[in-house]
Amino acid sequence: MRLFVTGASGFIGGHVVEALRGRHEISALARSDAAAREVESFGARPVRAALGEVSPATLERVDAIVHCAARAEDWGTRAQFWDVNVEGTRQLLEAARAASVPRFIHLGTEAALFTGRDLVDVDETFPYPQRHRFLYCETKAEAERLVLAANRDGMTTISLRPRLVWGPRDKTILPSLLDTVRRGGFAWIDGGRHSTSTVHVANVVAGVERALEHGRGGEAYFLADDERSSIRDFLTRLVATAGVTLPERALPGAIARGAAAVVEGLWRVVRPGRRPPLSRLAAAMMSCTVTVVTDKAKRELGWSPVITVADGLAAMSASARATP
Repeated sequence: MRLFVTGASGFIGGHVVEALRGRHEISALARSDAAAREVESFGARPVRAALGEVSPATLERVDAIVHCAARAEDWGTRAQFWDVNVEGTRQLLEAARAASVPRFIHLGTEAALFTGRDLVDVDETFPYPQRHRFLYCETKAEAERLVLAANRDGMTTISLRPRLVWGPRDKTILPSLLDTVRRGGFAWIDGGRHSTSTVHVANVVAGVERALEHGRGGEAYFLADDERSSIRDFLTRLVATAGVTLPERALPGAIARGAAAVVEGLWRVVRPGRRPPLSRLAAAMMSCTVTVVTDKAKRELGWSPVITVADGLAAMSASARATP
């Protein structure tokens, strides 16, 4: 197949290209020279353009688009989130339709449903919230709505919803944790007792590969590791792969959420444009149970995890020990 991948210089997109390059002809969006070099190193032909500016001519003869690009931050302005997550997706869908691309796979997230309350064993029948509290969640929900609504004769659209993606070359979760620990700012919220689903990036890639040929158009599919754990257990094991031990300090969830709201407001005034040390979304995610059910993906995509949590963590530990 001829694939076009967005976000290929990022975490998930890079793994998608790397895993599928031997079996498919892959081109990938690259906004800068550095991004072009990176996607080329993963095995894709770079296409110089920015998200939101993809021409239909670029997509001629493409069999499937894998849309991984997103602003996946817990902090930013409404314009930053909306321009990338919503308008970038809208324009790519329009270009895909104009170029008669037959398949469009969107990398969504369970966060499209998150409002700061527990999500316990939710499946794809769980509705979008009527009101959102967080810009990332709101804009990813709107992007997914656009993708699923674009499904019609001639273009099959599917949204995959991985929950808490981790693994080698992670650019968000592990680096952020390690930075917070180095700054002395880490504290468990509610002791880290809340349950969470997670998904290794290789299991996400396996979902993308299945979605290239399987699944019902206009549908979303959760992806998660078969194992679940508490936030404390998982993050403790994750940072241990880098030889780091998390401190014991803890805060009640109510205090952490209140502090995050104050810090965010203060940062917008005194340090605009810079990420605060604690965001409302991060505090909410750390103080809630979020677990998802993957039966639909297993049944309709024929998907199943290809690596266990234990094996994935062991591989990361081995890689860290081997790195000088």
